[in-house]
Amino acid sequence: MKFKTTLVAICLFAINFLYSQETNTPKFGKGLFNLVGKDSSWTMKIGARMQFLAISNWENGESNEANFLVRRARLKFDGYAFTPKLKYKLELGLSNRDISGASPFTSNAPRYILDAVMKWNFAPNFELWFGQTKLPGNRERVVSSGNLQQVDRSLLNSRFNIDRDVGVQLRHRFNLSDTFIVKEMLSISQGEGRNVTTGNLGGHQYTGRIELFPFGNFSSKGDYSGSDLKREKTPKLSLAATYDFNNNAVKNRSNQGSYMITDTGFYETNISTIFIDAMFKYKGFSLMAEYADRDTDDPFAKNSDGTLTGDEVQVGKGLNIQTGYLLKSNWEISGRYTNIELDRAITGKNPENQYTLGVSKYIVGHKLKVQTDISHLEVDNGNNELMWRLQFDIHF
Repeated sequence: MKFKTTLVAICLFAINFLYSQETNTPKFGKGLFNLVGKDSSWTMKIGARMQFLAISNWENGESNEANFLVRRARLKFDGYAFTPKLKYKLELGLSNRDISGASPFTSNAPRYILDAVMKWNFAPNFELWFGQTKLPGNRERVVSSGNLQQVDRSLLNSRFNIDRDVGVQLRHRFNLSDTFIVKEMLSISQGEGRNVTTGNLGGHQYTGRIELFPFGNFSSKGDYSGSDLKREKTPKLSLAATYDFNNNAVKNRSNQGSYMITDTGFYETNISTIFIDAMFKYKGFSLMAEYADRDTDDPFAKNSDGTLTGDEVQVGKGLNIQTGYLLKSNWEISGRYTNIELDRAITGKNPENQYTLGVSKYIVGHKLKVQTDISHLEVDNGNNELMWRLQFDIHF
């Protein structure tokens, strides 16, 4: 109730400023409205987006399951404060999927906050980020859920991604030549994911990422957007690698998954994750590939007497390859192959292979689109599954 009252107050505050500040009503997909201070010392763009999903599953030997839901519903506020060199972003999640995960570690409160981050351009080609936001992990995770090529992200992302956390990030870029660009990112974070209020458990999380652009930047940040909606006139390629080290991690998927609880507190172990990925686009054709590998010092959680708790780190590897072609009519056909191989001796889980065929109609790019896909999941010595999804996106 308190949050709803605060949210209404924010919206009323913003609407009130429409009458007292310089405003610029943007085109569809560019925000609900923009606020600019009288002295231009601050700006705020307010946006909203929704995703409506229909999903149906058929598993061998089981009856069909179908569901309709609001997959995502979000409010976004961004702009700059005092100077254009100090930017900010606040994104709130309102759907049940967005706010789920309440626990004693989040003060038993819904996890409304997705991003709350400041970005300070303190020197040429340098930015310092501080707050809660996505870590510089695998490419597919950093791509916004509103800019995906298919209905949702792959199994590789759900098994290995390092998502959001609270901390600081240092970002830098430089040119090796007129066209060859290099971008570097370093992060130090809490290591337990978003909206944790209990303080740091275990150690901290350290993430480093490097990205190479041999043919220059993509149009409109297309290296972090699904599909080649800009129809790149020349080939564009981004090659990247990430190394993530979570010191004394207490969750079974680095900063994600479940806490590993023992008879005396928490089981702690060092967890390392490697990502290697690439994005290529040219004249409507797009290709994204990712590889992930997670390892740890000791995967089995133990009590003080050495007995196993039943928890184990989800170590293993994954591969995801996704491609698509955008027709001149803005219909797109896409395909994806994902392979997941968690260590069976440790996790007890069998290898998985998923094949996905997708069709999308972009009405106003990613801001207004309809997407559908069908996936076949094969599990070694397990039940295979067929899944069909239909999703409608609208972004103001």
